[in-house]
Amino acid sequence: MSTRQYSLSDLGARFGLALRGDGERLIRAVGTLKDSGPDQVTFLANPSYRKQLPLTRAGAVILKETDAPDCPTNCLLAADPYLAYARLATLFDPRPAAAPGIHPTAVIADSARLGQDVSIGAHAVIGEDCVIGDGCTIGPGCVLEPSCQLDDACRLYANVSLGHGTRLGKRVILHPGAVLGADGFGIAFAGDHWEKVPQLGVVVIGDDCEIGANTCIDRGAVGDTVLEEDVRIDNLCQIGHNVRIGAHTAIAGYSGVAGSARIGRYCLLGGRSGVIGHVEIADRTTIAAGSDLYKGVAQSGQTWSGQFPAQPIREWQRNLARLRKLEDLARRVRRIEKQQGKSPDDD
Repeated sequence: MSTRQYSLSDLGARFGLALRGDGERLIRAVGTLKDSGPDQVTFLANPSYRKQLPLTRAGAVILKETDAPDCPTNCLLAADPYLAYARLATLFDPRPAAAPGIHPTAVIADSARLGQDVSIGAHAVIGEDCVIGDGCTIGPGCVLEPSCQLDDACRLYANVSLGHGTRLGKRVILHPGAVLGADGFGIAFAGDHWEKVPQLGVVVIGDDCEIGANTCIDRGAVGDTVLEEDVRIDNLCQIGHNVRIGAHTAIAGYSGVAGSARIGRYCLLGGRSGVIGHVEIADRTTIAAGSDLYKGVAQSGQTWSGQFPAQPIREWQRNLARLRKLEDLARRVRRIEKQQGKSPDDD
């Protein structure tokens, strides 16, 4: 738990939240609506948890003004309680910032260039001609192949691997085990065996992106794999070669994007979703969890969903052919029922 403490009046002023209650109450931590104590602040954003509000013992609750009458404790009012909580909770993060310095077991090429206040952990390897910007943190066991470039204030947690020529913008966060710049899945069949297709591009990551643990982003085959600014990718995702992901898109865990797909800006991909290769997805598209997208999306702002369990392919093809005729069949049934004077609800 953090040793920091703040008064509610200080928190309200710092984050632009209107306070209802005791401004002198000291807050030392954050917690859940159900389990918080008098020195903790919590929030109400999901209506499913509203029934817990009258019973909370928290020192303060961040909530919308419409929920304030049912709050038995101090309130911090926010138009978006979850966003307000996200900003406030950063004050109580107990993890210390990495101290500048180079661990004696790190291996750094003579041609690498390090900025000011850089921290490099144990057994990290920094290859030839790498450029590390000011304030970057390279965790233990990280490997940067030659010619990688990190702009200022990037943080690589333990065991991150960056392939040759990978480029990161400012304030990029890579969680443990992430691999950026490994070869994409490029193979050509030569009649009786596979031959490797050279992967000649790199991975380029924009400012303020965050990549989850054990996620892989492949280098481009021809051209680069690109994430624009503020893209957020969860754990255990796979991004294929030559994919381009637009700014402010978020992708939840276990999702996959096949090679050369182009995903627009402000898109949302739910957990375990998939996008086939060589398609283009319009801005602000949402793909529901567990859904697979097999064609492009031209119109922005749509939500796509579809979940079917696997089955023998011939059976699936027959069912799919019938499914495509379902609307026509439904119209025919309604027409017959109308002719017979039967209501659809008669059964």
